Amino acid sequence: MTTTVDQPTATTGEFEEPGPGLAGMALACAEAAARALDDHPGTVLVSADHTPPPLAAAAARHPERVVAAGARGRSPLCVAHGLAVAGLRPIVYATRSPLGWWPPGRSAPLGRPGPTAAVLVAPAAPEDVALLDALGGWTIHLPGHPEEARELLAAALRADHPAYLGLTGSPNTHPHPVGGFHVARRGRRGVVLAVGPALDPVLRATAGLDVTALHAATVRPFDEITLRTAVLAADHPDVVLVDPCLPGASAHHVARTLLHVPHRLLTLGPDPDDEHQPADTIRRFLRHAPSTTPQRGARP
Repeated sequence: MTTTVDQPTATTGEFEEPGPGLAGMALACAEAAARALDDHPGTVLVSADHTPPPLAAAAARHPERVVAAGARGRSPLCVAHGLAVAGLRPIVYATRSPLGWWPPGRSAPLGRPGPTAAVLVAPAAPEDVALLDALGGWTIHLPGHPEEARELLAAALRADHPAYLGLTGSPNTHPHPVGGFHVARRGRRGVVLAVGPALDPVLRATAGLDVTALHAATVRPFDEITLRTAVLAADHPDVVLVDPCLPGASAHHVARTLLHVPHRLLTLGPDPDDEHQPADTIRRFLRHAPSTTPQRGARP
């Protein structure tokens, strides 16, 4: 029988079903998690709230490896920690991020690096990347397409460290390669790094501009080599970082990557009220590089 954990009193917003933009992402992850339950006896599903059909079917096949931890409070995190300590590989599947329930200043107990570290799958909340980044040791994925989410979850389950898959709405039209940053377009006037589902809007915003567009489905570890190579190849070391959740979530990593490269950095996030505003901002920033910025190969 599926185990159920009592739900503590909520201290934040009420539980919400995933919006339509998340449906494909959630389904892809549910299918990958269901396959993991079938193929790997040490995998345990910690269901924080709603269980989609693929996982419900897998739970029926493996009821002894499914824990219904409840939609509220810190229960999913605590349960996953206990399972990891016991030597199992927990997948926490939630339709809202449980990290917001964790008290400030305390580490979220989701396992330490090792073959039993937990994998958390949930809609991305603005604070999640910063929280997990501060803890260290986490692989953080922000896929831009359901196929990317499926591939990244499977890879996370094969790895020996805790991993987070933050799901967002409005996926890109097509999947892109995962594992490091992917060069979606090459140019000379600057570099735009689009995280997850921000790629399609970035490609539309920079249409006709001679810029390099990079896509990142994984932001931790941060692919310093690809970013630095792209910036050094450009005539203008101008970087635009577009995050799908919190603007500037990776700005400090960009600064560290380009520590010895004088550069300009613009950070942007989603603007649901005006989809054209980010495009205008990017174009103004890249078209108005300072006249004092030397071009590569130019004499002083």
